[in-house]
Amino acid sequence: MAAEPRTAPTAVHDLEHAVVTTLAVGPMDNNAYLLTCRATGARVLIDAAAEPDRLLALLATGPGAGPDLVVTTHRHRDHLGALPDVVAATGAPVAAGTDDADAIEHETGLAVDRRLGHGDTVAVGRLHLDVVHLRGHTPGSVALALTGTAGPVHLFTGDSLFPGGVGNTGGDPDRFTLLLGDVVERVFDRYDDATVVHPGHGRSTTLGAERPHLDEWRDRGW
Repeated sequence: MAAEPRTAPTAVHDLEHAVVTTLAVGPMDNNAYLLTCRATGARVLIDAAAEPDRLLALLATGPGAGPDLVVTTHRHRDHLGALPDVVAATGAPVAAGTDDADAIEHETGLAVDRRLGHGDTVAVGRLHLDVVHLRGHTPGSVALALTGTAGPVHLFTGDSLFPGGVGNTGGDPDRFTLLLGDVVERVFDRYDDATVVHPGHGRSTTLGAERPHLDEWRDRGW
């Protein structure tokens, strides 16, 4: 017997200036994140991964016809399968890391309207998301750090950082070294232990929970 379709968001974080809604979609349980600015109603969808009907139903519960922007964290198919349908239904512009943008355009047939680089800022109403380029899982993977709100930073890491380690680098030691180096320098050295990490699959964690294991990750090589 087929499983019953999932209909409810997996999590809602009510922050002072934003609402973060997480929806797990597709056979790989990809996390799609919808961030809504409380002051303006502006919204950004991070990773339109799969199940466009469920994503569009989630978008229909808020203001307007769709998100003001869709950000794709990296070029892998399981993170952009619903992107063409969401864009067709809403007209939302697309953003992605510069070094993955061409591959995303080829895969989806869509134009990447904004190519993101390390240190860029994505404005969502009065919210600001800092772009963190994390190389290694793919050349153009980006994380987004929601800053400027009361409480901890919320960091959306795609497949570059998970509870228990960095993302898959295909057994390539050079890619692993590059990714771990970026994660240490651009994430752990920059943000404090209270920072909440929202990965592309699975549960959230904090930098404080993961920081003690950095040497272990380096020693094991994945």
